[in-house]
Amino acid sequence: MSTAVKTATLYRAEIGNIPGTLAETLKPLATAGADLQVVMAYRIPGDRTKAAVEVYPVQGKKSLAAAQATGLKAMDTPMLIVTGDNKPGLGARIADGMAAAGINMSYLVAQVSGRKYSAVFGFENVADAKKAAGVIKRASAPAKKAAKKR
Repeated sequence: MSTAVKTATLYRAEIGNIPGTLAETLKPLATAGADLQVVMAYRIPGDRTKAAVEVYPVQGKKSLAAAQATGLKAMDTPMLIVTGDNKPGLGARIADGMAAAGINMSYLVAQVSGRKYSAVFGFENVADAKKAAGVIKRASAPAKKAAKKR
């Protein structure tokens, strides 16, 4: 599997930080047939009473209506969804490439399952997201073998 990099839009809502609010937010999306690939939920730093939930994708009229009814709104933060084969040192190569290109990430969530990885990268602007896509592809490319000397 080669590395796939695509732009995406997260939908976000602030919710109460009490049992059941995440379920209340996700249930209408499930009923509408949304097939979520990313769900992130966390307490808002500094406020024990509030939390946030972020989801992707929200596609189609029914899913969009369900998202809006639960208070989920499209975020302005440029985002990339990346999937591919995991390789030792890949995260470090990507981070090094981002640093060398002067790209500051707003957030990163990555996970490995078996031999595959998926990651969600957020950026401060579209230009950084575009540069980052190239960095990620280069860092993920198979290493070129050195030519044999004769």
